[in-house]
Amino acid sequence: MSEKFFDISIPLDFRGQQPNAFGAEFAVATTLGDTREGSSVNFERYSFSPHCSGTHTECIGHITRERISVRSCLDDVIVPAILVTIEPETDSSEAYAAKMSGDRLITAVRLQGTLDALNADHKAILKGGALIVRTLPNDPGKMAAVYRDENLPPYFTDDAIELIVRFGVKHLLVDLPSIDRIDDGGRLSNHRKFWNMGSGCVKAGVDARRNATITELIYVSNDVPDGPYRLNLQIAPFEADATPSRPLLLPNE
Repeated sequence: MSEKFFDISIPLDFRGQQPNAFGAEFAVATTLGDTREGSSVNFERYSFSPHCSGTHTECIGHITRERISVRSCLDDVIVPAILVTIEPETDSSEAYAAKMSGDRLITAVRLQGTLDALNADHKAILKGGALIVRTLPNDPGKMAAVYRDENLPPYFTDDAIELIVRFGVKHLLVDLPSIDRIDDGGRLSNHRKFWNMGSGCVKAGVDARRNATITELIYVSNDVPDGPYRLNLQIAPFEADATPSRPLLLPNE
């Protein structure tokens, strides 16, 4: 029996508009066979950077010297999840090492207030579950946004990530190219906080959150209401620190 679900991934169109971050080359498809030109089959070679070209899920191997695969870290099939919509702030005292005046921030205060306003036991859901963050403004243009210093997306404050970790969130999904500032001097402080690694650390210690994942560059349309769901986080079976992914939100039974 089929069940309604919301696909919150961004389709990667190799020949059309696509999201892009960090100045990476755009994803491309090279034709090796085309039935329209006499080939018996269609087949292509694809070239892309998962971190920069569409919805992707990454693991702690993103920042460690040890090569750790997201495929080995993602050990869940379906988890409880909460979707929240956050309007970033431009005037907050919450800290972030690379913060610049005018940056749009996802703060702990606003995140906590949004969760408290939901008619749901968010603490029970988030402990070992997933948090999906949709930012405002939210329009379909996000599906082909090109993020550069001149189009700087919001990012999380230190306090916001620390709150997320205290809740026990295992899977964090955002409609941003990074939970850190795009140009943060290479610190990736929020990534390290989320995976419980110290500042500048490149080794996953015994207390590191190896089975926690971050999914970036999702898109949640406005017709999907905030609240509790179940999350089916589907990934391509790459042995890599990041892989294209297709997160699906399923209504609670």
